[in-house]
Amino acid sequence: MTFSTLVFLIVGLGLIGWLTARARATRFDRGGRRRLHSLPAQHGWYVALWTVIPPILFLLAWSMIEPGLVSQAVMAHPAAAQLPDFDFERQAILAEARRLAANPGMGAFNPLAEQLAPAMAEAQSHYAWMGTLVALLLAFAGGAFGFTRIRAGFEARTRVERIIMVMLMLASLIAILTTLGIFLSLVRESLRFFSMVPVTDFLFGTHWAPQVIDSTDPGASLGAVPLFWGTFFIGAVIAMLVAIPFGLMSAIYLTQYAAPRVRRWMKPILEILAGVPTVVYGYFAALTVAPAVRDLAVMLGMEFASSESALAAGVVMGVMIIPFVSSMADDSIAAVPTAMRDGSLALGATTSETIGRVLVPAALPGVVAGVLLAVSRAIGETMIVVMAASGAANITLNPFDSTTTVTKQIVDLLTGDAAFDSPKTLAAFALGLTLFLVTLALNIVALRVVKKYREAYE
Repeated sequence: MTFSTLVFLIVGLGLIGWLTARARATRFDRGGRRRLHSLPAQHGWYVALWTVIPPILFLLAWSMIEPGLVSQAVMAHPAAAQLPDFDFERQAILAEARRLAANPGMGAFNPLAEQLAPAMAEAQSHYAWMGTLVALLLAFAGGAFGFTRIRAGFEARTRVERIIMVMLMLASLIAILTTLGIFLSLVRESLRFFSMVPVTDFLFGTHWAPQVIDSTDPGASLGAVPLFWGTFFIGAVIAMLVAIPFGLMSAIYLTQYAAPRVRRWMKPILEILAGVPTVVYGYFAALTVAPAVRDLAVMLGMEFASSESALAAGVVMGVMIIPFVSSMADDSIAAVPTAMRDGSLALGATTSETIGRVLVPAALPGVVAGVLLAVSRAIGETMIVVMAASGAANITLNPFDSTTTVTKQIVDLLTGDAAFDSPKTLAAFALGLTLFLVTLALNIVALRVVKKYREAYE
């Protein structure tokens, strides 16, 4: 029985439990002889939750335990004695045997995998049925337990609300635990990197050449300052010079000048930019914007201008994050009380003066928060800089020069053929940790700006 079929069956049992429990609770209240503490449907939900939740939790745990049990059963097969000692080769053969067990007609690359495939299929079938039986037993036992609790004075509503509250709390913890897991994994690998390369050499070094690393002094070739500068120059300078003016002006036009009909059309069209995949922006930057920027540089007298420039990547990145700035500024300006705008106009100020001296200053906290969030989005962008920016680690103020970013180098480091425990590969985790901390700091600052400078208008 497949996992989806089993889940569907358990949900069906939960529906049956809901119907029977509701019918029993209804009989308690029939004729008004006994007053129920909770509604019949709440009694039904109590039994349904007891029927569904325990087997689903078991199946989630079993899905993580079962592969190890299957592997142990296959290793007990006589043919498993021929498996190589090297773990990578052994796991590759077992993976092929697992594919053959799922698709018997598929050809085998390794003869040993073909010998182990029947044992793999038998073990998978055995443990799958074992998990199915245990899950169904849990469903019946949970449903029976919930059904025996039903009586007129049973507080089903309170119990169901507590169960729902726990489920919502666990769901809310998923994002926190995921973020914590990412952070801890980055910290662990970064500590391995910093045991080989001094922190000061990495954070303050100005030479980045991971292709040629001296084993006696790896920190001399892994100075990340050029990467930090390129990330800041492209994401926080050039991109913001494009996104802030266009985003803020579009928000002002849509909230103050545009007719309602125009706003209904223009705002969704503008926000479409936020839904365009970044790889599309990357193609646009590499095939359209970059050649145009190179031709512009040639017109300005730069004969050896490169198409992989900071300006090309920054301009397209700025276009991508215009909706972020525009949306936050739009919401902030729209939240300013109409009385302030009307009062300014009544005192004789023009519309432009009202916008510049009343509305924008009042909405400034939201605008600043939007800009900071847009910066954190820009410095973490990958596809645009991978396809449009260069891999040359330069510290330059010339937007037509080639430069690189942290995300570009992370991609380059993790797609090479270097050993996983080498300084070159581990440098990607150190860069990822640095980028994680910077974006986290920007988000915290944005939240504090909103909290500190938020004004309440009566």
